[in-house]
Amino acid sequence: MAGPQEAEPASIVVAGLPVDRGEEVLTPEALAFVAELSRRFGPRRRELLALRKERRARIAAEGTLDFLPETAAVRSREWKIAEAPRALQDRRVEITGPTDRKMVVNALNSGAKVWLADFEDATAPTWSNVVEGQINLIDAFERRIDFSTGAGKSYALRPDAELATVVVRPRGWHLDEAHLLVDGEPVAGAFLDFGLYFFHNAARLLARGAEDPNSGPYFYLPKTESHLEARLWNEVFTYAQEALGIPHGTIRATVLIETITAAFEMDEILYELRDHAAGLNAGRWDYLFSIIKNLRDAGEKYILPDRNSVGMTSPFMRAYAQLLVQTCHRRGAHAIGGMAAFIPSRRDPAVNAAAMEKVTADKEREAGNGFDGSWVAHPDLVPICRDAFDAVLGDRPNQKDVRPAGTVTAAELLDIAGADGRCTAAGLHNAVQVGIRYIEAWLRGLGAVAIFNMMEDAATAEISRSQVWQWIYNGVVLDDTGAKVTPELVRELIATELAELRAELGDDAYSAGRWTEAAGLFEQVALAEDFPDFLTLPGYALLG
Repeated sequence: MAGPQEAEPASIVVAGLPVDRGEEVLTPEALAFVAELSRRFGPRRRELLALRKERRARIAAEGTLDFLPETAAVRSREWKIAEAPRALQDRRVEITGPTDRKMVVNALNSGAKVWLADFEDATAPTWSNVVEGQINLIDAFERRIDFSTGAGKSYALRPDAELATVVVRPRGWHLDEAHLLVDGEPVAGAFLDFGLYFFHNAARLLARGAEDPNSGPYFYLPKTESHLEARLWNEVFTYAQEALGIPHGTIRATVLIETITAAFEMDEILYELRDHAAGLNAGRWDYLFSIIKNLRDAGEKYILPDRNSVGMTSPFMRAYAQLLVQTCHRRGAHAIGGMAAFIPSRRDPAVNAAAMEKVTADKEREAGNGFDGSWVAHPDLVPICRDAFDAVLGDRPNQKDVRPAGTVTAAELLDIAGADGRCTAAGLHNAVQVGIRYIEAWLRGLGAVAIFNMMEDAATAEISRSQVWQWIYNGVVLDDTGAKVTPELVRELIATELAELRAELGDDAYSAGRWTEAAGLFEQVALAEDFPDFLTLPGYALLG
């Protein structure tokens, strides 16, 4: 049996401050496993990140995208992925959230079929968050997790309830983890998140299988931009299983189709992961960000209108969803719908009722369009999503036999102008507000943040700042005021927002926050002449 190579102790350095109980997960054996992932697969990861830049340069030059001619045979042939394990047959409602202790308990108790345990967009990657998240998951699997608030409210797993199946989302390929150095270099956050979780839990989960069929090493793969990146993940999975004596194909991964480039390679991504694939997810918030990022300088026809006016009924989003369901069901994979990010408010019944109506319509539309399940961000939305899919599925675990008719073309996927939305002063103001408020919370270590009754994470903050950049670059004139979007106008809005926050919070609370840093980072990523690929890259240097 192959195993991680022995490493010189000095070649693996934990540079982060000690975390309570951190020694339980940062064992020499676990760190050696992560180090071996980094040594074996790190060079290819770096090559793939370089290929992203080359592809982006081609998009900028050509102003368009298309399906790959060199992989046409993969798209035309008949093949299927491996059969889903029992735990992933029924995914009609999935809840997402970070891996803090309270969320772990609430998500597992929520009644959802699946919990996406998120080390990525919903987690600010402080060293304590990263390590404590791994500890919390182990405690959950050992049924010893609980949580108490300062007000004396207690949370614990319900002994008589069916708990959600855990599917872990590691960080994307682009993010480094500065607190663990291998041979003098930071490891990829993806290797650390995946490696620690798999090392400590794969055998534990399989051992529980007889008493808990909802157990297995399952993953969501974020920010994938090509089938070559999916291939690397498959190589990581194959090695990891062999190294730890886990049967090949035990790992199952659902890939988020949250980049415009991946939308043109859905078949190819499933094919590369076919022994380990479980499905695809319509990661619609990051998808909008990716459209802006990749087509930001390709002309007026790609200008995205107000974020809140672009929904799944917009023609280009409808085409994206249709292609995802078609592709998944042709290949025997699950098609999982997008996020319902609304956070219920018990203080404003009118707002609550209107939002619940929209969530219901969204989930009913997804179920009716052939999706096998969908995402929510709050436990109160689980029944709404479940009812929508129950009405279509009944006792069936999924609807993989449903294949939407019609052929989706490249032109339909790129028909941003068909969204027919408006660029407004209110939309610009909202982008500034959400961007600054989210970044400030993220700098304090919070990755999932309720803002204006919506659960915002790094993806929605990325839409906010990238949309500002795109509107400035393209000289957008606001429909309702006639004002041209300029850096000066945005700076005025930032100053106004900070003044309003100080008045809202009071001087002491405002000073205790990180508002000046947040505004500075937002200005950096929204107004820079050269578009920063991810706000979390410069932001990471500011995290505590």
